[in-house]
Amino acid sequence: MDEEYDVCVCGTGLKECILSGLLSVHGKKVLHLDRNNYYGGDCASLNITNLWEKFRPGTQPPKELGANRDWNVDLIPKFIMASGDLVKILLKTKVSRYLEWKSCDGSYVYQFQEAGFFSSAKHIHKVPATAQDGLKSPLMGILEKPRFINFAQFIMGWEDDKPDTQQGINKDRHTMAQVYSKFGLQESTIDFIGHAVALQINDDYLGKACGPTINKCKLYLNSVMQYGGSPFIYPIYGLGGLPEGFSRLSAIHRGTYMLNKPVDGLAYDNAGKVCGVKSHDESGKEEVAKCKMVICDPSYAGEAKTKVVGKVVRSICILGEPIPHTKNKEGGPALSCQIILPQKQLKRQNDIYVMMVSWAHCIAAKDKYVAIVSTVVETADPEKELEPAYKLLGTVLEKFVDVSDVHVPVDDGTADQVFVSASYDPTSHFEDASKEVLAMWKRITGEDLDLTVVPDEEDQ
Repeated sequence: MDEEYDVCVCGTGLKECILSGLLSVHGKKVLHLDRNNYYGGDCASLNITNLWEKFRPGTQPPKELGANRDWNVDLIPKFIMASGDLVKILLKTKVSRYLEWKSCDGSYVYQFQEAGFFSSAKHIHKVPATAQDGLKSPLMGILEKPRFINFAQFIMGWEDDKPDTQQGINKDRHTMAQVYSKFGLQESTIDFIGHAVALQINDDYLGKACGPTINKCKLYLNSVMQYGGSPFIYPIYGLGGLPEGFSRLSAIHRGTYMLNKPVDGLAYDNAGKVCGVKSHDESGKEEVAKCKMVICDPSYAGEAKTKVVGKVVRSICILGEPIPHTKNKEGGPALSCQIILPQKQLKRQNDIYVMMVSWAHCIAAKDKYVAIVSTVVETADPEKELEPAYKLLGTVLEKFVDVSDVHVPVDDGTADQVFVSASYDPTSHFEDASKEVLAMWKRITGEDLDLTVVPDEEDQ
């Protein structure tokens, strides 16, 4: 370890592993450390024994749940947008070839509708992602459907640099509320577009420039076209394969990995710039890996480099059946799905997210399902905040609840060359995490990451 490196990366979470792999590919000498004996950090995938050990130390999982080899439960599960930045990074680096994918069966939004003469009460509805879906959706009345279709066609035709596609909308000057008003959309339609299509986490976006939200809607619709039915994909055997894939990429390009390696702190020179990472060997003797730059997650950064901006509650629920009223394209029970409960429907400030995957993705024993419910904590009783989502799940066999602080870096890292990633948000997708990686890359290298994949590069 007592060598000199260009970069030391601390923690093997997905963000750190992507940056480590990319920097190795770009010729940097990288040392990657983790205090744990497994890859993934906060977003690791655990077998059933390790899951019990983490949440219920000293106890054993019930025998009827099956063997360890059947389980890969994500601690921070997220779907991947089929046309999103993470997929572009996977294709550019060719890490995609280390993974197998399955598309998500469906994306749903919570909107309570009372029972009528010919129908029972409904709580969740499939998110209409195309004009055809819009025509069939019970989320909108007969007069609203043409307005939604006009809006969807406007989104699909939108080009940032072509004013003739923008119908008089200025992406920097007009707010998203003004765009909705132009198309005459009702409040309930605005609610599911903003939260289940643009994937905004609250309604603050309505008063902001419309450009980013229009592009988020377009990304969602483009992603639906990749596989049909849903814009999301998920790797077989769980998300643990993602950091491992980028770790393999780094190792191929001479990156050095050390798991189970304690990190005691960072060393700084007289000018206040980082110059090394401190550790110790098995005998307790101090070791220092010299470096010009450190990339790390908040747990390695020290209190002076991060601040707490809130808390996230996550509940891992093992189910014996699919979530009721969720369907795949053929009309059978969904083996994977996302449900978004918009804040306005629950009189909250933040959305609640449900993400379900199952034995079909080789992350659970046969006929078992894993649903994770998450949100930003708003009260002194975080688990009670998840009750509206629990009611949608059906019978829960086992439940593991975790409340964690959300840390963000206090600076951009350029002054002392310590670049800290933020904690993972409660959303059920990786889009914000991918954008953070690209922003960190630009701060670290001074350049945008080129994500264009030329045909002979893409050996999919």
